[in-house]
Amino acid sequence: MSSEVEDERDWSTVIAGEQLNEAPRRPRALTIAGSDSGGGAGIQADLKTFAAFGVYGASAITAVTAQNTLGVLAIHEVPADVVAAQIDAVLDDIGADAAKTGMLSSASIIEAVADRLRAHSFAPLVVDPVMVAKSGDALLRPEAVQALIELLLPLAAVVTPNAPEATVLSGVEVHDAESAREAARRIHALGPAMVIVKGGHLEGDRSDDLVFDGRSFEILSGRRIETPHTHGTGCTFSAAIAACLALGMEPLAAAQEARAFLQGAIEHAEPLGAGHGPVNHLWRSPHA
Repeated sequence: MSSEVEDERDWSTVIAGEQLNEAPRRPRALTIAGSDSGGGAGIQADLKTFAAFGVYGASAITAVTAQNTLGVLAIHEVPADVVAAQIDAVLDDIGADAAKTGMLSSASIIEAVADRLRAHSFAPLVVDPVMVAKSGDALLRPEAVQALIELLLPLAAVVTPNAPEATVLSGVEVHDAESAREAARRIHALGPAMVIVKGGHLEGDRSDDLVFDGRSFEILSGRRIETPHTHGTGCTFSAAIAACLALGMEPLAAAQEARAFLQGAIEHAEPLGAGHGPVNHLWRSPHA
């Protein structure tokens, strides 16, 4: 009898040991954005970036675009209820440690995204307020801007507008460092915990990004690189922040690491297509 009890105890110990020795769960991130058939931006850029950081990537597609390095030829929006269903499908089963939004296209899609994120009490969220493609093609309807401001910005841990987007969101014409500071203050007042006004559209030999958390300003330093291969920079930057948040980094540290990753992706970009080629998301990989 005692040997049977001892055997049972030993078996339980073995089971517990096997459970303790299981590999830790891989961090997960969700991207809610449009598809870029050219592979340089949108969902494709986000998933490549997640993978580069060792983060498992899931997606909810908001729109399908026919797109290449020369421009956007066609856009087909995914119905808002299907976008919502994708978010539920991922968060109900796989889950996510961080999420980001990109191209949302319409007010109805923004409403659906905000509703599902609130329903899941989801955080942290990175909002890339995508409005215009690198080619100049519109990716957000004008009437959807207010929905973005009212419904999504208050849910954001980080929002990453470039200078033109910051101008629209804040009402301040962003053309230099001081106007970027004022825009950051106004955008922060709309609800996001951290605002990063990107400097890529500003003049000068630097491409510094401005970070504001409601208390102080920080600069993410970057050297301007003269290259046409910058397609997907905004998507890649915001996806890298989300990946770092999923890995457990604090927001400022995540932004700093994301900026360094983007700098390398631009520096190692390879010519693809006849227009604005994509950055190299796999520049850290031995197969890049």
